[in-house]
Amino acid sequence: MAETKKILERSEIAAADRWAVEDMYPTDEAWMADLEKLKALSAELAAFAGTLGKDAATLLTYATKTEEANVLLSNLLNYSSRRNDEDTRVAKYQEMNGMAMSAYVGFSSATAFETPEIMAIPEETMERFYAEAPGLERYRRYLFNIRRHAAHVLSPAEEKLMAMTGEMMQAPDDIYSKFADADLTFPDAVDKDGNKHPLSQGTYISYMESPDRELRKSAFQNTYHTWAANKNTVAAILNSQVKALQFNADARHYASPLEASLDNTNVPVSVYHNLIEAVHQNMDKMYRYVALRKKLLGVDELHFYDLYTPLVPGADAKIPFEQAKQTVYESLAPMGEDYRRILKEGFENRWIDVYQNVGKRSGAYSAGAFVHPYVLLNYTGTLDSQFTLAHEMGHALHSWHSNKYQNPVDADYVIFVAEVASTCNEALLMEHLLSKTTDKKERAYLINHFLEQFRTTLYRQTMFAEFELIIGQLNQQGVALTAERMCEEYKKLNHLYFGDGIVLDDEIAYEWERIPHFYYNYYVFQYATGYSAAIALSRRILREGEKAVKDYVGFLSGGCSKDPIDLLKGAGVDMSSPEPVNQALALFGELIDEMEALMAE
Repeated sequence: MAETKKILERSEIAAADRWAVEDMYPTDEAWMADLEKLKALSAELAAFAGTLGKDAATLLTYATKTEEANVLLSNLLNYSSRRNDEDTRVAKYQEMNGMAMSAYVGFSSATAFETPEIMAIPEETMERFYAEAPGLERYRRYLFNIRRHAAHVLSPAEEKLMAMTGEMMQAPDDIYSKFADADLTFPDAVDKDGNKHPLSQGTYISYMESPDRELRKSAFQNTYHTWAANKNTVAAILNSQVKALQFNADARHYASPLEASLDNTNVPVSVYHNLIEAVHQNMDKMYRYVALRKKLLGVDELHFYDLYTPLVPGADAKIPFEQAKQTVYESLAPMGEDYRRILKEGFENRWIDVYQNVGKRSGAYSAGAFVHPYVLLNYTGTLDSQFTLAHEMGHALHSWHSNKYQNPVDADYVIFVAEVASTCNEALLMEHLLSKTTDKKERAYLINHFLEQFRTTLYRQTMFAEFELIIGQLNQQGVALTAERMCEEYKKLNHLYFGDGIVLDDEIAYEWERIPHFYYNYYVFQYATGYSAAIALSRRILREGEKAVKDYVGFLSGGCSKDPIDLLKGAGVDMSSPEPVNQALALFGELIDEMEALMAE
């Protein structure tokens, strides 16, 4: 029997493959000094209470100091979060992360008077302030965004109480993260030859992609049987998240948590419902894909552990990280040399934490720190890992452009547009790979991967979004969100989205437990809308060249200087309409047609 593969400790990972956190703070002591500076600045800002409508000079001074505090807070949270995610078992960085969050709550509490006081300034007075203090123009968009929430702003005392709930509101996500990433362990997965493979959040998908069906089944069952054994704990955590969002919506006089969430980013609720409805209208294409997958795999029954393995045997070669970087670099040539120069800077200057280590946070993300972006990967050498690299560097370059071309107060783009740049990179990578091959087998393999991006991003993320919508609505109706009820709802959705062509494995009912995005406040629908926008943008870039790139870079550089719908319209996509979703799913249907033709030859 082969020896079980070892997951390395953090100290065993080469320095070149670890992100350069020291670029933010050279030492933990330097971080502590800034923490004290933020606390002092928070106390200084608290003294402005009752004065913001006094005159233009006072408002400008307050806004300037608030911007300084927000930069400090961003740096502090970025450093402590990146350190904590390197190894979630390290108590020191758990404590520092908690200290940063406490400082955030303290800052929010100290400035809780800001919103109601700014709201109380009459419009004609605000315009006079802009004329009297031209420096206030820097903060016009920031002040407008505060004032547009007039119906949801509370009294100063109530706003202070709401600010004091910050750590409690964050608790479900914190508890879930510690449970899922640090405490939860899984039995080894076993392959067809009896060899054991270490199973973790980070290795699960790589096993699902294996051609070894016994390994896939073992990993699938061991993962979900472990989650099932903890279903009541996880249900309690997710129920707490749902109730926290409901509390916020009720306190701020929103009709629903969904409306409260989308109002934060100025996205109409209709966009969320349009997405679900558009996907429902295109379920026939997913059912066709499920049938094609069953046929090409040659199985009597298709199971959920058969959904990720490539349909073309033997095409999934391991891709070294250096090769992945070079391929991603080449694929982004249509974006121009200015874009690729920044990409190369990130590759060569340790923006990326590459490999899994014991205790490391699972998954992948990009964090847009002011010094430069940071990208967390758990790179495994698969084609999917290469696409994840392209995806996260899309996020990173979006952050880089926004931070460079916007003031800090307008640099933090909203989550609705966050997935556009990342997925546009993926689409350009796919077009590049398809253009390089003339081999029918390789082309079929790549088209399969493209199809999987549609399945996992447009269909799967919309299914997640619908689950979030359902549990939020059930909670509003007073229905108890027990583990059994959540499993029931989740299993029904899987049947709706995948149809009768797949066995509805009992284990899939527990999948909701392992999805961290359910703690992100109606985040996941933006993967699907972002994917649809990105498909449209990538095709415009390839079709129109420099003009489209210029518009797209303008979008990347926009931060939150406009509302997200208008930012995307400037780049050439109207997401207030379901049309981009329908167009993307039409392409999905065309790809199924080509896949069927290729595999029939």
